[in-house]
Amino acid sequence: MKIVIPGGTGQLGQVLRADFERTGDEVVVLTRKPKAPGEIYWDAKTQGDWVSALDGADVVINLAGRTVNCRYTKENLQQMMDSRVDSTRAVGYAIQYVRNPPKIWLQMSTATIYRHTLGEANDEATGVIGGNEPGVPSYWAYSVEIAKNWEAEQARAVVPKTRKVAMRTAMVMAPRGASSEKGVFEVLLNMTRFGLGGAIGGGRQYVSWIHYRDFCRAVRFVIENEKLSGAINFTSPAPLPQAEFMRLLRRAARVPIGLPATKWMAEIGAWVLRTDTELLLKSRRVVPGRLLDAGFNFDFRDWAEAAQDLIRPI
Repeated sequence: MKIVIPGGTGQLGQVLRADFERTGDEVVVLTRKPKAPGEIYWDAKTQGDWVSALDGADVVINLAGRTVNCRYTKENLQQMMDSRVDSTRAVGYAIQYVRNPPKIWLQMSTATIYRHTLGEANDEATGVIGGNEPGVPSYWAYSVEIAKNWEAEQARAVVPKTRKVAMRTAMVMAPRGASSEKGVFEVLLNMTRFGLGGAIGGGRQYVSWIHYRDFCRAVRFVIENEKLSGAINFTSPAPLPQAEFMRLLRRAARVPIGLPATKWMAEIGAWVLRTDTELLLKSRRVVPGRLLDAGFNFDFRDWAEAAQDLIRPI
């Protein structure tokens, strides 16, 4: 296949590119800073020479968007919104323009679109889209608005020959060495090894996650299964409370102690790290209903086994 990956220089893009190239597929990456063979310049907003890369491609996987690992200032939130919506619109226009459009357009989205909940898990059929849940910071609703606008931009694109999938993706866990970019797993593991891998804000909030190899396999599964379109949750079937998640990570890393942190301590730590507590405190209890119903089998269903596997090559 020929796969085009806009925004493919980050960790997920590198992981997907390596997986596709391992089986002989051709991968073209669209990036603002092309540095290597197979990379083409685009500004993630306007049409340009890059559009020709989509002509005759089998698959386009749009991963473009400003990182969420930052302080949630008004300016940063607006950049998150604009970078996602603008790049999605640009890909949609390009697919309309080319003579031989891709057969499928996988568009990155996020499991954060669902409500903050300690109760029933959210699947695609019965899950509740988030918003102004009681007891949570009001600005968390803007993250949901970003996700809704992101998906809406893909939905309104008129591309009748191209199947559209919105990838509602949980935290993808990949070890150091899977890419040159630091990912969430490495951050959590470093916290654990420094003795900071305890419960945060009580630890009852759920963590949804997926092993990077299952993520790659799920992408291939969706590409091959022509009946799948629309919103699909890319996450393991077993989200778990943050306190238990970190306990199992400590066990895999052979670290006996993990200091807990209150919400105000988490605020201070997030400020120091220039990130936001929503990434730590929002309860994302999301399950992959459509993938399971379609017959996808996870190699890593449980976090204990996944954590052991991810630490092994480090």
